[in-house]
Amino acid sequence: MTTGPFLYDEGPEPLHTGSPRRSGKYLVLIFGATVLFAVLAVVILPLVKGSAGDQSRQAVQVFLAALSKNDTETAYDLLCDKERAAVKPEDVAARYVVGGGRGQVVEETDAQADGAPAEHVRVRWADGSLSRFTVVNSNGPHVCGVTRGG
Repeated sequence: MTTGPFLYDEGPEPLHTGSPRRSGKYLVLIFGATVLFAVLAVVILPLVKGSAGDQSRQAVQVFLAALSKNDTETAYDLLCDKERAAVKPEDVAARYVVGGGRGQVVEETDAQADGAPAEHVRVRWADGSLSRFTVVNSNGPHVCGVTRGG
């Protein structure tokens, strides 16, 4: 302690007499880590799952492969709910095989279907004809229609 004349008779008081307070370092660290994780998830998810166009292209390729192997169950499962209600599993090939032979995906473009984001996937058939499949990503990509002439 220091000696000398004091302003008060009792002597100098300690400057910090209250209970110690925690710093917010851990709280800031937790919030910062949460924000970093969210940003990384948003950036990495499309890299893992692929873009909407890639997913639509793959869905149509699987759909066409199933139809070429007469696997109507797999093709029917790749249809959206609206299309499943409109067609029976055994009629899927008759409705969606537009040209002759096996179809090949040519390109995909962004589109709208019933006010929702969708993809149009153009398919070239073995006979040279074109068609356009509409794919909506609702709980995964699903085929929601076909237009002849692409």
